[in-house]
Amino acid sequence: MKALVWNGEKIELTERPFPVIQHPRDAIVKVTLSSVCTSDLHIIRGFVPKAKEGIVLGHEFVGEIVALGSDIKNLQIGDRVSANCETFCGECYFCKHGFINNCENGGWMLGCTIDGCQAEYVRVPYADRGLTLIPDNVSYKQALFVGDILSSGYFGAELCEIKEGNTVAVIGAGPVGLCSMACAKTFGAGKIIAIDIDEKRLECALKFKLADYVFNPENCNLEEEIKKCTERRGADCVIEAAGGNNTFELAWKIARPNAIIAIVAMYEKNQTLPLPQMYGKNLIFKTGGVDAIHCEKLLEMISRGSLNTDFLISKEYPLSEILQAYKDFDAKKDNCLKFAITY
Repeated sequence: MKALVWNGEKIELTERPFPVIQHPRDAIVKVTLSSVCTSDLHIIRGFVPKAKEGIVLGHEFVGEIVALGSDIKNLQIGDRVSANCETFCGECYFCKHGFINNCENGGWMLGCTIDGCQAEYVRVPYADRGLTLIPDNVSYKQALFVGDILSSGYFGAELCEIKEGNTVAVIGAGPVGLCSMACAKTFGAGKIIAIDIDEKRLECALKFKLADYVFNPENCNLEEEIKKCTERRGADCVIEAAGGNNTFELAWKIARPNAIIAIVAMYEKNQTLPLPQMYGKNLIFKTGGVDAIHCEKLLEMISRGSLNTDFLISKEYPLSEILQAYKDFDAKKDNCLKFAITY
């Protein structure tokens, strides 16, 4: 089968053997759509030390089950499923407490430590936990981002403990940030502020009614603008979804005293926590990676129309053109948000 393989230095589309059941809780999924993620770029650039050379990349996908291990009772061959970006057993201490990112038997495996989804077929360990049935009225495209980008956005909003009417500032209007905005609304946020240096992405936040205010910190005094929107207090909640060189600093500066700051971005450099400057603000910091435990709930919300991620797909590429998709995604060609890979 065709598969996109990272050899430790570059990626190449090549032939790989079809995956097979290795454990009674495995499933084999025929991939119908996958997506290129910024995390894939982090692997290629060497920022994910645990990533193994020779793996098939990719962790964000939907598809149809074609084979099941003998212990799988909640799924059937032929089911349409959305995959969780995390592999988790559901039985260890961390899983039982909802911290599936820290599963003692899993974590981020697909496309990192084991073969991922940017191939015609993929083996999914602990499939009874990591695959979620797609409702009949939800398309593959609508379900594509549930297990990663949408879950990350929901995770950011959830970490903030949003109260009805709160003002939520989201740094980064990329895919995770936009999903954070959409999810913050479902938690009852009163006002949402989108912050980015990309004007096109800010326009997107307004166009799809995900934000009430948008600011480019390169064109304004951001701290002052935030104060104007918040009766001089600062944001009640801040979701940092950008991961830039100065966005961590922006996050704590625009937060009001006693605010919660959710860090769902992945940084490529260490960040500084300047405690003397923060003293007296009494801030609470919460950090990811994502505990994507709400996939079924998110699919139900899509099914009933309370969440929508259709706007995320900027372009579709066939698997045969995935190398070009990576180049265009890395270059943010045509102001892209996400690309879907078709099979």
